[in-house]
Amino acid sequence: MKKLLSGSQADFLTGLAVVLPVGVSFALVIWLFGTVSAMTDALLFFLPRQWTHADAGVGGVRWYWSAAALGVTLLLFVAIGRLARYYVGRKLIELLDLVLSKVPLLNKIHGTLKQVNEAFTSSSRGSFKKVVLVEYPHPGSYSIGFVTSEEVRGVCPELGADTVAVFVPTTPNPTSGFLLMVPEHRLKPMAMSVSEGVKMLISLGAVTPGHEVRAGGTAIRSQS
Repeated sequence: MKKLLSGSQADFLTGLAVVLPVGVSFALVIWLFGTVSAMTDALLFFLPRQWTHADAGVGGVRWYWSAAALGVTLLLFVAIGRLARYYVGRKLIELLDLVLSKVPLLNKIHGTLKQVNEAFTSSSRGSFKKVVLVEYPHPGSYSIGFVTSEEVRGVCPELGADTVAVFVPTTPNPTSGFLLMVPEHRLKPMAMSVSEGVKMLISLGAVTPGHEVRAGGTAIRSQS
C-alpha cells in the first residue's frame, strides 16, 4: 500500500507538472482576450445591439463579435504602423502630438507616456537589457534587477559618478517593483538574458537557464 501511494503521488506530481503550464497558458489567454475585448468592443457601436449582444440586445457581447472587433483593432494597428512609415503619416503624427501638447492636463499625461515608450523601445538605450544582482532588501541578500538607465548621475549631486537606475521587480508579478539608485560597482552582472531573468522571477526561482525541474522523479528540462 505504501509503495502504491508513493507511485500515485509521483504520477500526480508528474501530471501536474505537465498539465499546469498548459492550463495556466489557456487561462491567461482567456483573461487577456476578455480584458482587451472589453475595450475593443466599442468598435461595434455602429451595429445593432440585437446582432452583437445576446438575449435580443440586453445581454453581453457574443464572443465571435468580440473576436471580430479585436481583429479589426489589430488591422487598424497594422494600418497605422504602415502609414507611420511614410512622410504623410509622420506629418500626421507630428500634428497630433502638437495638438495634444496644447491641451491642459492631457499634455502632461501624453508627454510622460511618450517618454516611457521611447525609453523602452529605443535601440540606442540600454533599458531592460541587462540583468544584475543587487544587494536588496538588506545586506547579505540579493534580488534580481534590471538596469534601466545609466544617465541618472545628474538627478542628485550626491549620487556617485557610476550610479545607475535599477528596477527590482516583485515576484511572481514582475509588473510592479522598486526603482533603486545603485553604484554600478555594487551590482553583480548575471549571465542571462532579460527573458530568462523574467522567467526566473515568474517561476519563483524554480526555472533558471539550463535548469531541470523535477516533478515526481521525472526530469522536465526548462527551455530558456
